[in-house]
Parts: sequence; structure tokens; C-alpha cells
Amino acid sequence: MSKPIDKESWVWVIIQEPEANAQMLGQQDEENNISFIPTFLEKDEALRCQNSLVIEKGKKCEVQAILYEELLNQASESGFLIFILNGSGEVLDRINPLQ
Repeated sequence: MSKPIDKESWVWVIIQEPEANAQMLGQQDEENNISFIPTFLEKDEALRCQNSLVIEKGKKCEVQAILYEELLNQASESGFLIFILNGSGEVLDRINPLQ
């Protein structure tokens, strides 16, 4: 990515079970032993990519906006990296919230 995301910006994530036990969808890169939260700069990109993510069977998912600063805090507390993806699922940026 060419420029950093402002902490006050809204980004888009996938929320599992939004009505009860809501939590952000995380993904696992087994090959590199990395846990990450797929994050999108545009809602349309999240909607296009949602079906290509690994989602537990029977779980309802929904695309929701979150403040980038809040995402950084939650990811760091959970030990997840943040991967900024485009609508095709290509990684645009990898962010370590602890840095």
C-alpha cells in the first residue's frame, strides 16, 4: 500500500454470528502459521471476496464497518495480524497491530 490508513477511517470486516456472539472472522495461513483478520477498504470488495474466505459451516456472516483504530486494538489483543485485501482476495498489505 502506498499510504497508511488513518486511525479514524472506516474499514470493512466480516462478522460471524452478528446477532449473537458476534466476532470478526479470522483466517489461518497454515503454511506460514499466521492468524489474520481479512480487512477491506470498500464494502463492495468485502462482499465480492466473502465467499472465498473460510467460514465455518452453518455460521451466519455479515459485512460490517469498523473504525480502523478499534480493529487495531482488537487484533492486537487477540494476536491477529490485519491483511488488507482487495475484492479478489489478493493481499494488498500486511499489518502487525503491535507495531
